[in-house]
Amino acid sequence: MFGMLKKKLSDSVKALTEKIEKEEPKKVVKKVSKEKKVEKFIKKKHAEKITKPKEIIKEKPKMEAPKEKPEMEKELREEKKSFLQKIGFKKEEKYKPTVEEPKEEKSFFQKSLKENDIDEFFKDIELGLLESNIALEAVDELKKNLKEQLVDKPVSRVGAGKEIKIAFEKSVRKILDQGTVDIDKIIREARKENRSACFVFLGFNGSGKTTSLSKFAQFLMKKKYRVLFAAADTFRAASIEQLEYHGNKLGIKVIKHQYGADAAAVIFDAKKHGEKNNYDVVLADTAGRSHADKNLMDELKKLVRVNKPDLKILVIDSITGNDSVEQANRFNDAVGVDAVILTKTDVNSKGGSILSVCQAIKKPILFLGTGQDYKDIDIFNPEKFAEELLSGD
Repeated sequence: MFGMLKKKLSDSVKALTEKIEKEEPKKVVKKVSKEKKVEKFIKKKHAEKITKPKEIIKEKPKMEAPKEKPEMEKELREEKKSFLQKIGFKKEEKYKPTVEEPKEEKSFFQKSLKENDIDEFFKDIELGLLESNIALEAVDELKKNLKEQLVDKPVSRVGAGKEIKIAFEKSVRKILDQGTVDIDKIIREARKENRSACFVFLGFNGSGKTTSLSKFAQFLMKKKYRVLFAAADTFRAASIEQLEYHGNKLGIKVIKHQYGADAAAVIFDAKKHGEKNNYDVVLADTAGRSHADKNLMDELKKLVRVNKPDLKILVIDSITGNDSVEQANRFNDAVGVDAVILTKTDVNSKGGSILSVCQAIKKPILFLGTGQDYKDIDIFNPEKFAEELLSGD
């Protein structure tokens, strides 16, 4: 899954690592003042006297020994002063270190990246990321996040690969981590009000809404919740029969009207039935609609306005690439999306649409659809997902 995206991100980390590790480090040369050089020269000259105090003490009576050290220091000071006068040294020339001067030798083994380093690096990989269906806005955000972590920060030349991988993971995770939706809490709050929670599924034609709704239903049933279906897709031929097929297989009752009926009324009746019969949650299937179809989008706005669903879940086909961003923006602008399910991720080698959608509407991803069976739905974990993307496997 997402083989192409994994490869592009893995190659990106490798490229930046090589840039750091291959660059020749500038050797740090410590400046030494003239005064220090003279002092070092004089001390070296008198090394014999300084390093062998015991011999001096042996040659003279014990009572005179304490006088040797101050006398020697005085002699050294006078010789140093005389020498400095001969070479014309002035006190004000005493060396003062500048702010820019490295203070530690370990900087020899480090690289401090600048903004243009990251910009140049992204010029090389940007096309590859776009080919993986990561929208330009998401690429720019990835670049911004990476700059915040690496620019003007010391990066070890020895462990550069690990440090950059961690920075990339954090950058990806920052885009993906858009909070969470506490489904259990929503259902509990609705029950306190003696009503059924209402979750509406919406999205483009063929995105996989009905299948995703059915997978979600089994997920809830495993948690011992009572689930009711609302067949609010009264537009597409055989849509009601399709939902009834899933309802029969899962043992879930379906509330339906005739084709052409008001979709908002179907959900309203399902909510009333759920409240009367102690159902925990109503899952409403809606007609697939193009974000460019004004009439169907107006119908969706009415449906939401009348029923005030607890959760509006946008279902997006992950294979649609950058069109997923347009879909997400249009549906979010129309009714305000609460969460996202991305389908067909098992056959998507690119996968950049996940990053793109998160960046576009800043809403959490609930699940990833990974097949046709009811069990083929994975809870989305941003941290784990980012780690797997950068694994390069």
